[in-house]
Amino acid sequence: MTPHELASASPQQVRTACRTGTFDGPTAGLAPGFAQANLVVLPADLADDFRQFCANNPKPCPVLEITKPGSPEPVRFAPGADLRTDLPRYRMFEHGVCVARTTSVEDHWPIGADLVAFLLGCSFTFERALIDAGVPVRHIEENRNVPMYRTNIECEPSEVFSGPLVVSMRPMTREHAKSATTITARFARVHGAPVHVGRPGEQHSRDLGIPDLSAPDYGDAVTIHPDEVPVFWACGVTPMEAIARAQPAFAITHEPGHMFITDVRDSKLRDPGA
Repeated sequence: MTPHELASASPQQVRTACRTGTFDGPTAGLAPGFAQANLVVLPADLADDFRQFCANNPKPCPVLEITKPGSPEPVRFAPGADLRTDLPRYRMFEHGVCVARTTSVEDHWPIGADLVAFLLGCSFTFERALIDAGVPVRHIEENRNVPMYRTNIECEPSEVFSGPLVVSMRPMTREHAKSATTITARFARVHGAPVHVGRPGEQHSRDLGIPDLSAPDYGDAVTIHPDEVPVFWACGVTPMEAIARAQPAFAITHEPGHMFITDVRDSKLRDPGA
C-alpha cells in the first residue's frame, strides 16, 4: 500500500502492510487519531536498568508498555500484534553498533527469547491535534521523515545507560509555536511540551549544540521559512544514543521515524481534564 492509501487506514491495516512487506516508510500522518510508539528491545537482564533510565528521563523516554519477557505482543496497546514484524523498519545493534537495518526481526527474536520490549511515547501521536488546530507540520506537508538532532544535553544516567538527549524539530511561526506548546503540553505521555524554541531564521541552535539544522543526525531536513522558528521536542530516538554508549551485546529499535502504530486513540494519551 502507498503512504497515500495508508493515510486513512486503520492501525491494523498499517501493521499488516508492514508485516507483509508492502509498506516500509515513515509513519507520520498514518492511521490518524491513533497513538504511535518508539520501540526498544533489550536482554531481560538489562530491562530494570533501562526502566530506571526511562524513569530518570520521562520527557524523551515516556514508557507506554513493557512486554513480558519472551513475548513480542503488546497486550495493552495492540493485542494480537507482533513487534517483530509490525513496524516498517528496524535497527539491530551488537555491542552498541548498528549492524543491520531490516523490515523484520522475526529471525532474531524467537518466541520465548530472553528479551523485553519497551514501547515509548512518540510525538507523531500529537501531530493530529496540531493539524486540527491549524498548526502546520512541515515533514508531513513535504512527505519527509521528521528531522532529529543529537544535542549537547546529557540525560540523567542509570547504572548502565546514559547519553545525550535527541530532539525532533518542527518549524513554525511564533504564533503557531505558542499554540503548539499549549497543545502538546497536554500530551506528557508522548513527550509533552517543547524543550526549546529557537530564533527566527536561524540555521543552527547553539543552545542545544546543533550546528546545522539542514543536516539532521536522523531523518530528513525540511524547509524553514524566514518568518519561522525551529521548535524542538524531546525524542524517542534518545535510547539509540544510550544503546550506543552502553554497548549491550544485543538490542533492537525501530528505525527513526518508522514507528509502531497502536490501537489506542491519541486522545487517550492526553492528560485528564485537558
